[in-house]
Amino acid sequence: MATADAHVLHPGHLPTPFTADEIRQACRPGRELRMRVERAGQAPTIRVARYVGGDAEAAVQESWEETLAGERLDEPERNRETWLELQDHASFPSANTAVSEETIEIPLGRFKCVRYAQTVDDGMRTFWFAFDLPGQPIRWEIRAGDRVILSVEVLENISPS
Repeated sequence: MATADAHVLHPGHLPTPFTADEIRQACRPGRELRMRVERAGQAPTIRVARYVGGDAEAAVQESWEETLAGERLDEPERNRETWLELQDHASFPSANTAVSEETIEIPLGRFKCVRYAQTVDDGMRTFWFAFDLPGQPIRWEIRAGDRVILSVEVLENISPS
C-alpha cells in the first residue's frame, strides 16, 4: 500500500499530513480527545476518544458519546487499528480534493493547519489537521449542498501523564 514517500499511501492521492510513525508517537495510551459533535436536526453531543493501548503496529482506542453535561449516552466501544490504517483515514484522492494551509481558531486554541476539502456527490467534506497535533483532524465538517450536516471540533486534547 505505501509508496517511497511515507506521506503518500496510494497512487493519485495527496500526501497525508502525518506518517504512521508520527501518529504512533503522538497517540500513546492515555491521550484523550473530547470533541463537540453537531449533527443536523440533533442536539449537540461530546465524543470522547481515548487511546488505551497499543504497540509498534497498532493503537487501541475506546470511544463513547456524552451529553454536553457529561452524561454518557452509550457504552465505550473498543477498536484496534494499525497506525497505517489511521494514517490512511487522511489519504485523499488528488482528483477531487484541494489542499491548502490555514490558521483556525477552535475552543482548543489557535492552530496552523493543513486543510483538505474533498468534493463528494452533492457536497463537500473538509478536514483541518493541526501541524503540531499529529493524529485525527482537529475540526471537520460535512456539507450537503450549502447545508452543514455534521460538524466536529476538538475541545480538549489531554496528553498522557
